[in-house]
Amino acid sequence: MINEIKKDTQVRMEKSLETFKSHIVKVRTGRAQPSLLDGIQVDYYGAATPLRQLANVVAEDARTLAVTVFDRSLISAVEKAILTSDLGLNPSSAGTTIRVPLPPLTEERRRDLIKIVKSEAEQGKVAVRNVRRDANDQIKALLKDKEISEDEERKAQDEIQKITDTFIKKVDEALAEKEKELLDF
Repeated sequence: MINEIKKDTQVRMEKSLETFKSHIVKVRTGRAQPSLLDGIQVDYYGAATPLRQLANVVAEDARTLAVTVFDRSLISAVEKAILTSDLGLNPSSAGTTIRVPLPPLTEERRRDLIKIVKSEAEQGKVAVRNVRRDANDQIKALLKDKEISEDEERKAQDEIQKITDTFIKKVDEALAEKEKELLDF
């Protein structure tokens, strides 16, 4: 029973970590990354469709993304979707390819982005701690129902805490990596 709780805790904390990482990928650095356009939805015959399903996105160089749309009739819709997104990008089409130049980041904007990333990290840590709380509640319920002893409860809570510490450390590592990425370029 305790092993099931630990496995479930580990899986849920892993999901929290992945969610945090997916959120900080969207924070733009000076470097052109195809994942920057992942959140963009294009109106495709009346249905909101992810850009990735309608076009190929590649980093042409350090400051430019190239978007090759599969259906030529959608070029203007894709360009409009990129322009109206909250990323502050200004695409320009050249035949079948849409080029998206990334403006350089100012020092002030970098600091703002670091604040955003830190708040995302804090939310990630809170999510991990919530999983820990749920696991500890399940363990306490087992103790209350006399399915485990107090020693087993204490040992299980220590193991849950070690798992929590590991995932908090992983969140901190991802945060440090993203901060470095934001400051370096």
